[in-house]
Amino acid sequence: MPISGAISSLLSRALKSVRKQFLRILLGLSVVFVICLHTAGQFNIAFIDQLENILYDARLKLTLKEGTDASVVILDIDEKSLALPELGRWPWGQDKMAAIVNTLFDRYHVKILGFDAVWAEKDTSSGLDALKKLAQEDLKTVPGFAQAVKKLEPQLDHEALFASALKDRPVVLGFFFNSAKEPMTSGVLPDPSVSPESMAQRDVSFPLRNGYGANLPSLVASTSVGGHFSPTVDPDGVIRRVPLFLEYKGQYYEALSLAMLRLLMGIEHPEHTRLGRMPDLMPGIDLLPDAPENLPSGTLWPLEAIGVGPLAIPVDQRTQALIPFRGPPGSFQYVSLADVYKGTLPVETLRDKIVIVGTTALGLADLRSTPVSAVYPGVEVHANLISGMIQSTSGGIKSIPVNAKAAEFLALMLLGGVFAWLLPFIAPTWSTLVTSLTTLGLLGLNLYAWEAGLVLPLASLILLLLSIYVLNMAYGYLVEARSKRQFTELFGQYVPPELVDKMAEDPEKYSMEGKKEVLTVLFSDVVGFTSISERLSPQELAAFINEYLTTMSQVIREQGGTLDKYIGDAIMAFWGAPVPDPGHATNAVVAALRMQSGLNLLRQSFEARGWPSIAIGIGLSSGEMTVGDMGSKVRKAYTVMGDTVNLGSRLEGITRQYGVGILVSEETVMLSEGVLYREIDAVRVKGKDNPIKIYEPLVLEAEATQQTRLDLEMWHSVLRLYRAQQWVEALALLNELRSQAPTDKLYQIYSERITEYQLDPPAADWDGVKKFDSK
Repeated sequence: MPISGAISSLLSRALKSVRKQFLRILLGLSVVFVICLHTAGQFNIAFIDQLENILYDARLKLTLKEGTDASVVILDIDEKSLALPELGRWPWGQDKMAAIVNTLFDRYHVKILGFDAVWAEKDTSSGLDALKKLAQEDLKTVPGFAQAVKKLEPQLDHEALFASALKDRPVVLGFFFNSAKEPMTSGVLPDPSVSPESMAQRDVSFPLRNGYGANLPSLVASTSVGGHFSPTVDPDGVIRRVPLFLEYKGQYYEALSLAMLRLLMGIEHPEHTRLGRMPDLMPGIDLLPDAPENLPSGTLWPLEAIGVGPLAIPVDQRTQALIPFRGPPGSFQYVSLADVYKGTLPVETLRDKIVIVGTTALGLADLRSTPVSAVYPGVEVHANLISGMIQSTSGGIKSIPVNAKAAEFLALMLLGGVFAWLLPFIAPTWSTLVTSLTTLGLLGLNLYAWEAGLVLPLASLILLLLSIYVLNMAYGYLVEARSKRQFTELFGQYVPPELVDKMAEDPEKYSMEGKKEVLTVLFSDVVGFTSISERLSPQELAAFINEYLTTMSQVIREQGGTLDKYIGDAIMAFWGAPVPDPGHATNAVVAALRMQSGLNLLRQSFEARGWPSIAIGIGLSSGEMTVGDMGSKVRKAYTVMGDTVNLGSRLEGITRQYGVGILVSEETVMLSEGVLYREIDAVRVKGKDNPIKIYEPLVLEAEATQQTRLDLEMWHSVLRLYRAQQWVEALALLNELRSQAPTDKLYQIYSERITEYQLDPPAADWDGVKKFDSK
C-alpha cells in the first residue's frame, strides 16, 4: 500500500502539473504542427525560406575558398576596350569579333571559348546592303559596279566573317530565356540538349520559360553548341543557383556552363549527358543513363546529379546547381579584350585556358546580387560554376540530398515534441541552457555536413526551437504582467493606450502633474467639411469620419504620438510626453507627411463609394508648453496648453491661404532632422507681435530627388529677391517655376504680389511680412 500510494501521489502530481502547463504544451505543439506543414509543402511561410537563404549565405561566406582558379579566364569588354579607337562603341562590328575569335585560337591557343553575350541583330556597319541595293537599282546600268560589289562582298559581309571564325571551333554561344507576361523572342535557338522521351520516368520539374533572346541563324549554324545564361533569381533578388536545363515549349536547353563543360570533356552530343542518382554517376560504376528496365510502371526515378563523362554535377529536382562561389568579385583572372585585339597580351596568359567573354563596362555590365556581393558580374557566376563542375569529384559543387525534406520533417517532429513537453516543466535558466546547447549542436552538425559537401535544412529547426523557447518564456512572464495591469487600470483613463504599456514598465518614473516641457503639437482639420457633411446621409457621414479618423490616428500612433482629442473632424496630438522623445519634432513632421500620403489611398476609397473627395490641412508647432492632467473633478484629460499650442492651431488654419497641406513653425524646423523644407512666408498671426517664418515639409531628405532640390533652391532664390524688392528678377525665376508646376497656388500668390508691388511699390518700411488677424 505505501508503494502504491506513493505511485498514486506521484501520478496525481504529474497530472496536476500537466493540467497547469497544458496551454504551454499546446502552444509548443502548435508551433511544431505549423512548421511541419510548411516543410511538407501544405503551405508556404516566406519567412522560413528567407531565413534559410540567410543561413545558407552565412555558411557559404564562412567557408569561401578564396584565391583564384587559373584554369578559367574572363575576357572583359571593359572601359579600356570600349575606349580603343579600333573597336569603338558597343556593339562592335562582327568583323572585329571575327578577328578576336581568330586571334584567340590562332595566336593564344585557348582551349574553349564561351560567350556571355548575344548577337541577335545583323551587322550593317559595312554598308554592304546599301551597295547591293544600289547595284540592283540606281547604279545597275553603271558598267562593272555590280561586279565590284560582288567582289567586295566577302570582305564586307561581317556576319559571314564572324560565322566563319566560329565554325569548327570549340565555341559556345550564349543566349537567354525570360518569363515575361508578353513573351518576346529574337534570334534562333540552338538544338535542344535533351529529348523529352529521355525524361519520361524522371522525377524532375524543369523551370519553364516562355521567351528568349538568341543569336543570328548563321552564327548558330556555325557552332555545335549553345547554352543559356539565365540563373535562378530567388524571391529576395539573390542568385544562388543556375538551372542546368530550362524548358521551352516542351524542349530542354542546357546552361552555358554545362555546354562548355561538355566540350571540355570531349563529349560531342548533348544526349551523352547522363541523368541519374548520385551513386550511379561516380567514376568506375558503369550504369546507363536511362532508368532501370525493371522500374515499376508509374514510378519516377529520382534526380540527384547530372553526369558529364566521369563527372557528377549535383542538382536539385529542378536541375538547379548551387553556384560554388570562390569569393568576392575578382576570384578569376580578368583580361581586357583590348589587349587581345591589339595582341599585346602574353600568349601564355590564355594558352590552354577556359575563356569566357563578358563585360564589366559601365552601362553594359550584367550585375547580379549574390550571397558574396550585392554587386557581382554575371560572367563570373558562370566562371564559378564551370570551375566547380570540373572539381565536382572533390566536392566542388554542394548537393542537397534527395531525402533532405523527409529527414527535416522527422527531425522537426522529434525535436519539437521533446521541447514542447520539456520546457514547460523546467526553470527559465535550464530552458535557456538546453535551448542554447541544442541550437549550437544543430549548427555544428549542419556545418560539418556542409564541409562534407551536403546542404541540409537549418532554418526550420532553429526557428522551431527558438519559437517554443520564446513562447514558454513569454508565458512565464505573464504573471509579472498582472501587477502592471493595476497601473493600466489606474492611469489608462488619462494616458493614451499606446503609451500605457511603456509607462507600466517603470510606473514611478511618470507623473500626471502639470509641468513645462518642450514638445511638438499637431492640429489637422478637413477642408470644407461642412459642405461634405451636407452631401452625405447621417450613416454615410459617420462611416466617412470614422474611417478618416482611424487612418490618421493609426499613423500618429505608429510615429509615437499621443492622441489628445478629436474635435469633430479635427485631430489634436502631441509628441514628447508623457514618454520623453528627443526626436519629437522629427516624428511629428514624419507623421504629418504620412498622413497626407495616406490620404491619397483614403481618397481613392471614398471616391470609389461615391463620397466627396477629401483634403486636410495640418499645422505643427514646437516649443515650451504646459502638459499634464487637466480638467474638472467631473472629467480630466492629459493634454497640452500654451502659446505654442495656439500657434499650431493657427498654422493649420492658414494652410488653405497658401494651398499647402502642411505648415510648421521655424522652431519645428530647427528641432527636426532629415526633412526637406520649403520656406513659405514670414507672417504675423493673431496673438504674436513678432513675425514668424513658416515652412512646408516636402519630403524626407533621403527620398528627395535631384529635381526637387533644384526647384527648392530656385524657390528660395525667389524669396531672397522678393524680400530685396528685386521684382523683375524674382518674377523671372517664379515664371520658370510656374511653368514646371502651373497648379502650385504658392507660386500664383507670389506672382500676384510681385505684380501688385510693381504697380504700387510698398512703403519704405516694408518688411515682407504677411499679417493674419484671425485663424
